[in-house]
Amino acid sequence: MAFSLLQSFFDKGQINKYKGRVADINALEDKIAGVSDDQIRAEVTMLKERVQNGASLDDVLVEMFALVREASKRVSGKRHYDVQLIGGMVLHEGKIAEMRTGEGKTLVATLAVSLNALAGKGVHVVTVNDYLAKRDATWMGQIYDFLGLTTSVINGQDKSFMYDPTHEELDEERDEKGSFKVVKEFLRPCSRKEAYQAEITYGTNSEFGFDYLRDNLVQNKEQLSQRGQFFAVVDEVDSILIDESRTPLIISSAVADSESLYKTVTDVAKSLEVEKDYTVDEKQRAISLTDDGITKVEKLLGIKDMYTQESVKYVHYVETAVRAKALFIKDKDYVVKDGEVIIVDPFTGRMQPGRRWSEGLHQAIEAKEGVKIEQETRSVASITYQNYFKFYEKLSGMTGTAKTSEEEFMKVYALPVVTVPTNKPSQRKDNNDLIFTTEEGKFEAIARNIKELNKKGQPVLVGTVSVEKNELLSAYLKRSGIPHQVLNAKNHEQEGSITAQAGKKGSVVIATNMAGRGVDIILGGNPSTPEEQEEVKNLGGLFVIGTERHEARRIDNQLRGRAGRQGDPGETQFYVSLEDELMRVFGSDRIKNMMKRLGVPADQPITHRLVSNALESAQKKIEGFHFDARKSTLEYDTVLSYQRGVVYSRRRDMVEGDIEHVKSVFYSLGDKSDLDKLVEEKEKILGAVSLWDSIRRIILYTTDTLWIEHIDTLEHMRQSVGLRAYGQREPIVEYKKEATRLFKEMEDRLKEQVMTMVSSISAQS
Repeated sequence: MAFSLLQSFFDKGQINKYKGRVADINALEDKIAGVSDDQIRAEVTMLKERVQNGASLDDVLVEMFALVREASKRVSGKRHYDVQLIGGMVLHEGKIAEMRTGEGKTLVATLAVSLNALAGKGVHVVTVNDYLAKRDATWMGQIYDFLGLTTSVINGQDKSFMYDPTHEELDEERDEKGSFKVVKEFLRPCSRKEAYQAEITYGTNSEFGFDYLRDNLVQNKEQLSQRGQFFAVVDEVDSILIDESRTPLIISSAVADSESLYKTVTDVAKSLEVEKDYTVDEKQRAISLTDDGITKVEKLLGIKDMYTQESVKYVHYVETAVRAKALFIKDKDYVVKDGEVIIVDPFTGRMQPGRRWSEGLHQAIEAKEGVKIEQETRSVASITYQNYFKFYEKLSGMTGTAKTSEEEFMKVYALPVVTVPTNKPSQRKDNNDLIFTTEEGKFEAIARNIKELNKKGQPVLVGTVSVEKNELLSAYLKRSGIPHQVLNAKNHEQEGSITAQAGKKGSVVIATNMAGRGVDIILGGNPSTPEEQEEVKNLGGLFVIGTERHEARRIDNQLRGRAGRQGDPGETQFYVSLEDELMRVFGSDRIKNMMKRLGVPADQPITHRLVSNALESAQKKIEGFHFDARKSTLEYDTVLSYQRGVVYSRRRDMVEGDIEHVKSVFYSLGDKSDLDKLVEEKEKILGAVSLWDSIRRIILYTTDTLWIEHIDTLEHMRQSVGLRAYGQREPIVEYKKEATRLFKEMEDRLKEQVMTMVSSISAQS
């Protein structure tokens, strides 16, 4: 509470400070409106030269913001509001701008992005998916291009594009005469390296992170893509830096095939019974085999003792197969599409193609679903999002919901949160939760409410926590004869177009809670006439329904935020049942008993402060649990971070450097006088240039081989140190000790192996 009050006081002071600069920007508006397009570009070029000759970005902020606003007016017809100018200043200062949905965050970013692009070091705009990266680069690319700044996009599957307004392509559809149409395609395909040379690059968090890791696996500087981490604007910053940060980025290579073993243990897991053979801890997402279960497994596998050195590998495989069976649910945690198991992000409800669970879990689920089992892999490079984003000289972000996580943003990323005022006062009405005893009663009540709203034409957006619940509610609406559209991980390609029309009169959209995030819901539809907008406003605006509370309060607030944009009317209502996962796992028995005593009918709601308090308490508990999980991931990766820095720095010297760089690394590996003799001897055989090129390749090869082994060893050790907690020893402390010892051993082996290989260089080498 004290932190929040202090922060609120700080926010007000900050906003007042920004308002002074807003007045300065506004004072330039009439003057800049009178200059030509070419003069605006010339002004930007002049500011760029000033900055690159030593002026600070703050020195040119007022003028640059005024130029960006004028550029936006001319190419898109959109003029930045004063509050958007404030949001741009917050981003430029390396903070998080909390701005409500519909306040135009995408346009806000152009201010800080354009200003920081003047430094010529490359600005990265981070989005939650490829679709938004391409969309925003195309929309905002018009503004940047007008200002004379270059824009690019990086997408998955190594696809990259440069914004180019002159680029044309043949459309796949033929015109009436049967000829292919030539259409404007503002994004021209380009190489990854060219994309990173642009002054502004849009892309997803995973692509930026993976490109960083890939750059630290290359063999020569021509293969490098990125040119460093200068300034990043992270859109939906809470989703990227918090929700997705529990899973580190990992580049893997295949290891020995174990497909048949996964099939065997999956059959074993199917025959095991819950409680009798294994227990499930839903809070910890863990399972434990009972004594009966262990005996049964040993009998089925034909082994005497699972815990002997020869058979202990079965423990991991069996426990993983049972976890896959008991805790990972199809259409909630993953979907099966085109014979492939694809992870569903628990927060966004979006599919995550290309990402796989580690430690054999993904293979266990593939075996469970009877699809092709991909080879097991081992890590060759990895990093957490937390440590990747800390590389940026300046980091900023924007979202509609950051306040509930501001302490984590400060502790982990040193990112303050500033709440930017809305352009117009909010008219949204947030109702108290309606609580039901059963899920069935809750869904019947939701269907009734939607039918009433739909009859009068008021648009409805319904948020569900999973694909499974999404489809369950759809079945209720079909039975009630309510026309609707379903948006979830199975049809996420239509995410933007479905969401954009969710404000149309009579529209009913059921979406996983975060689907369509980043797309404005405009009343009357998009596009719409003022008459259509006015008609929907008179009906009460968008009505948002939450079908249950999410684990994180932030996600609930994001759903609420879809209604009442830009001062529009809107209403929100959450429905909760005692059978919801949150209440079932974390709710108290006292509430359940109270509801039973009251004898409330299944489809009749109650509102009771006791239940509301219990919900909030459960959400806080889970948020704390997830924060601890993220903190733990970060603590372990931070141990690796120092070691990664040493190894990657050495690799960079080998990849990018000249002979002098190679020499400095080589001479750091041993006694100079001994090495001088060795070099003199080998230079007579190969010549200086060939010798040092050979040494460069030897150091690179040895570094990579030993580092991959080291990562693999640490991964196994991390799993084993947890057992030391039983001996009253702190796992992370044990991990640090072991990791430090192993790294020293790795460095000693590097010196030894490099010297052996250099000593063996001959004329045939």
